[in-house]
Amino acid sequence: MRFRELVLSCLSWLACLTVTLGVGSLIAFLVVRGYSAIDARLFFGTTPAWDAILAIKPVWNGIWPAMAGTLSLLALTMLFVIVPGVSSGVYLACFASHREREYIGECVDVLAGIPSIVMGLFGLELIIVLRRTLFPTGTTCLLLAAFCLAILVLPTLITATRSSIEALPHHLTVTANALGMSKTQTVRHLLIPAAGSGILGGVILSMGRAMEDTAVIMLTGAVANAGLPAGLGAKFEALPFKIYYTAAQYTSQDELTRGFGTALLLLIMSWTVILTAKIFQKRMARRWQGGM
Repeated sequence: MRFRELVLSCLSWLACLTVTLGVGSLIAFLVVRGYSAIDARLFFGTTPAWDAILAIKPVWNGIWPAMAGTLSLLALTMLFVIVPGVSSGVYLACFASHREREYIGECVDVLAGIPSIVMGLFGLELIIVLRRTLFPTGTTCLLLAAFCLAILVLPTLITATRSSIEALPHHLTVTANALGMSKTQTVRHLLIPAAGSGILGGVILSMGRAMEDTAVIMLTGAVANAGLPAGLGAKFEALPFKIYYTAAQYTSQDELTRGFGTALLLLIMSWTVILTAKIFQKRMARRWQGGM
């Protein structure tokens, strides 16, 4: 028995070491190749910074429009996904019958396994159908891309919310019943706040997935040169697609280096968003524990 435990322990450490070395090597390679490209020229090209930020002049050879498009896409995706994702997770954990939990849970698992390229094809087919029926002038755009990304990351948030609530101690529900609280009051005022840290963790995972996905947006509205997002129904630029396009179409070593710089910047942006959310997550958990 001890031999088996020793073997499993060695395999676990080997797996951790392999993942750490692999991720560390990729990050180091990206830093070495892209660090020198991160400067004002990468962001704004030859356009003055304030003119680009205030949209006074267009930026054609910088990544500022792609950054603005990525942040707009992320905000719109989260606007679409947070309410239905959290609500569905709460329903499955607290209100659904055993049969509903099995059936809906299987549907969520199937949706979670759909590749992102298939979701992009779904968005493309959706806009084609809408053009032939309700919206003859409809086209791929920021709104469509955000909608498809929201569907893509929805299972992550549903599962995280459900798991966070189901992992809470049973005595919380017993105490609430003893105090005369209804089921709705228990869920709203006790269980959701107690599981808030885990729910926010699901939001963090969803944000990370939505920020880096390329396959969905390349079929639903992302283009190489569109300028700053002109509206929900307009084409847009995004950093993941910018990186993909540069890797496929670069014509010089300098352009490739700028592509590495863009990839490094996307990684930094993702870390910033995730670390900020983690700070709020820890504060939320600390506040709840203090309240207990």
